[in-house]
Amino acid sequence: MTAAPLVVLVGPMGVGKSTVGQQLAERLGVAYRDTDDDIVATEGRTIAEIFVDEGEPVFRAIEKRAVHQALAGHDGVLALGGGSILDEDTRALLTGHRVVYLSMDVDEAVKRTGLNAARPLLAINPRKQWRELMEARRHLYAEVAQAVVPTDGRTPRTSPKPSWTHWS
Repeated sequence: MTAAPLVVLVGPMGVGKSTVGQQLAERLGVAYRDTDDDIVATEGRTIAEIFVDEGEPVFRAIEKRAVHQALAGHDGVLALGGGSILDEDTRALLTGHRVVYLSMDVDEAVKRTGLNAARPLLAINPRKQWRELMEARRHLYAEVAQAVVPTDGRTPRTSPKPSWTHWS
């Protein structure tokens, strides 16, 4: 029998998947794993460096492998990179998992991500870029998620506790 994550967190960059994921894992007494961290460890360079050196298509292929490995081998809380849901195979693999979409609006996104060079997709005109990313992704996050938790203006300590009881 293979492992399966207890909870999978999805959402845009800067929404708080890592922070919320670590705290949720601690509360549940399970391990936390972030596929972005897996990629950096495996590749020996940052995600921004991969984007610059190899381009987005190469990064997305690396990301797809990392996500598929984590879904098959992790039984705690798993956070996926913001763009991982772009891949149709990944979305199909998420079927049957407990997926929570952490959401935020554009003003919150700009506050959290700003002009951070570590976020290559938002390097130029972050407000416009974020809106465009979300137009392309919002429906995909909603497609794979069983619950949506808005994080606008919240810290992990003040975010509402989702009810896990409706999941079997």
